[in-house]
Amino acid sequence: MKVSKVTMALISLLSTRAGAFTSVARRSAVSTTARFMSGPMPYDDDKMPFYALGTNLALQVGGQGNFKTLLDDKELEIVLEAFCENLRGTNAQDPRAVLTTYGQELNKILGERTAGIVERVKKDGDDYIKNFLDCNDEAVQTASGLVYYPMVEGTGASPTLSNQVEVHYHGTLTDGTVFDSSVERGQTISFALGGVIKGWQEGLAMMKEGGKATLVIPSDLAYGDGGSGDAIPPGATLKFEVELFKVQ
Repeated sequence: MKVSKVTMALISLLSTRAGAFTSVARRSAVSTTARFMSGPMPYDDDKMPFYALGTNLALQVGGQGNFKTLLDDKELEIVLEAFCENLRGTNAQDPRAVLTTYGQELNKILGERTAGIVERVKKDGDDYIKNFLDCNDEAVQTASGLVYYPMVEGTGASPTLSNQVEVHYHGTLTDGTVFDSSVERGQTISFALGGVIKGWQEGLAMMKEGGKATLVIPSDLAYGDGGSGDAIPPGATLKFEVELFKVQ
């Protein structure tokens, strides 16, 4: 039986090593929102490491499968029931038999739901781009589909894919959700332009040192149908405000 990546995420849930905790926490930090308020932890310090283990497992599997959007509440309860029973060893059925019997149907269900969600997200992105162009006369859409809106014209050099650039950026989804922001972190970031998503490569090449622009990047120039973890959904159109400080 061929098993999808989503199913493999379920099968390999308990294979996560301790070294993965730091990387998961780092990836999750960019999508933290104001709904997570500072306050006391749910358990005493001697019990919190085990709460951290549960948190890590949820981030590992939830991020790979985007289960929050694929399952309704009752279905999620069944998933959690199976997880707890298999973890405790109280399951009545051989887990391999369950996966062999129902794995293909699981692949089909999740595949169909994922495709539906992606198409809806892409349409929302198309609508957002159309509205952005209607509302911003200076915005231009390139042949690739990238939308470029100059905010401050720079006077320095324009980067090429071989250059290192230093920038400030503020990234949001089309609903305004902030998924990553060097501005909010208060620290610029430097990287090789040839190593980032196509929308950034094209958009920054249109800028000059000292300039600032808004880039609206359709999914095929960003993270495509796979999305990026919990922060960026599959098929998402992204909006960045980018300030180009230095070209090296």
